[in-house]
Amino acid sequence: MSAARYKPLIGITLGDPAGIGPEVIVKALADPELRSLGRYVIFGMHDVLELAADQAEINPFWWRDPYIGTVRVGSGVLLADFDDQPIPRVNGVREVDELCGRASYQFVASAIEHLYRGEIDALVTGPICKAAWNLAKRKYKGHTDLLAQRWNTPRVNMMFASSSLRVALASDHVPLFDLRNRFTIGLVHQPIDLLSDALRGWFGVERPHIGVLGLNPHAGEDGLLGDEEKRIIEPAMVMARNNGIQVTGPLPPDTAFQPASLAQFDGVVAMYHDQGLIPVKLLAFHEAVNITLGLPVIRTSPDHGVAFDIAGRNKAHAGSMAAAIRMAAQLAQTRRLNRASVSPAS
Repeated sequence: MSAARYKPLIGITLGDPAGIGPEVIVKALADPELRSLGRYVIFGMHDVLELAADQAEINPFWWRDPYIGTVRVGSGVLLADFDDQPIPRVNGVREVDELCGRASYQFVASAIEHLYRGEIDALVTGPICKAAWNLAKRKYKGHTDLLAQRWNTPRVNMMFASSSLRVALASDHVPLFDLRNRFTIGLVHQPIDLLSDALRGWFGVERPHIGVLGLNPHAGEDGLLGDEEKRIIEPAMVMARNNGIQVTGPLPPDTAFQPASLAQFDGVVAMYHDQGLIPVKLLAFHEAVNITLGLPVIRTSPDHGVAFDIAGRNKAHAGSMAAAIRMAAQLAQTRRLNRASVSPAS
């Protein structure tokens, strides 16, 4: 089959069974147009997914096979059912649960193995509860740590993308008071480098222009409000320029996300989690997608968490999950076309 006609196989993990992952996956893939972009395998539990569909009044559009370590999907949506796992109580649960943590970890770990072996073209991860993973003795801070360990790459960063902005984070799940001990030139340079590669390779931007935020108020006010901009951020930007990357900054963080400022850049690098995520979730909450930079594979996820407070009540908005699935399919197709274009047989 030609690369242009190929439909990528996208793996989707259910996330925490007691969260909104099952609901947003059902609602997103209920759209026939979205399903037409690829083939899909959901790593999860049939009873949980069926309950979510029933609450949303959506007729099941998938078929079920017990998960035995293989996934084969000619078309449509397969639910790889982990029916050997204890089924956690999910309807009405509003708290961290060890069984849910154990199940959600198993969904992800199994999907990652298929991605590692090239048996699926991309991975979309449903939201997990890190505290539940901890209860289940799965000592990872989240998906990104697990993926980085599997591919043995220390160079990974989180990026959030929508139609209006792309933001990479220099640091992600780091307590703010701990950041001062980790804030180095390399920490800042890495996301600039990885974001540049992603913009060129995945988004077709030939020469990306990247805005780099400052750490301190007013980007340090020429050293009066902190010297990290001069000691760390500016040298990281010099390194990037020496590698042919067009960067501007350090930018005052409080004005960088104004539309006129954003319009100058193909992407922005924020210094810490909330500096980047507050504007992303304000400007594009229902359409932003989390993409892991630095991996040799494609992994996306919605920009929200498990939302236990609304889980099981048919109130979750599926926009970000739909966007994550759509982007995974599009990036997988772009990657296949790019590889076909450089193939000796082309």
